[in-house]
Amino acid sequence: MIHGTTVTVYKPYQVGTDRFNNVVYGMTGADVSDVLIAPGATEFLEASRPEGVKVAYTLHFPKTFADSLEGCSVELHPPYSGTYKVIGNPQPYMYENTPTRWNMPVEIEAAHG
Repeated sequence: MIHGTTVTVYKPYQVGTDRFNNVVYGMTGADVSDVLIAPGATEFLEASRPEGVKVAYTLHFPKTFADSLEGCSVELHPPYSGTYKVIGNPQPYMYENTPTRWNMPVEIEAAHG
């Protein structure tokens, strides 16, 4: 039987503003279980990735996950250890057209710095 792993999703939230009136964000983390991890694409796709973003992994979130991942980061645990930035605003497939437990592919990229 196929089973996923637990990842930690970090969601930004506004904590205030700095002395220049710029928004300051904090991050809150929540574990999500049963996420499948697949290797990302091995090449850059110029037409669909104009900024040359390299997809590190594609995660497949379970149907039970209903939050937005826009602007989030995801921490993967060993053996994939690292924190990655979610690309775009992933949307789930139609529930009735996905016979397995997973319906939302999420591309993530390495976020250094």
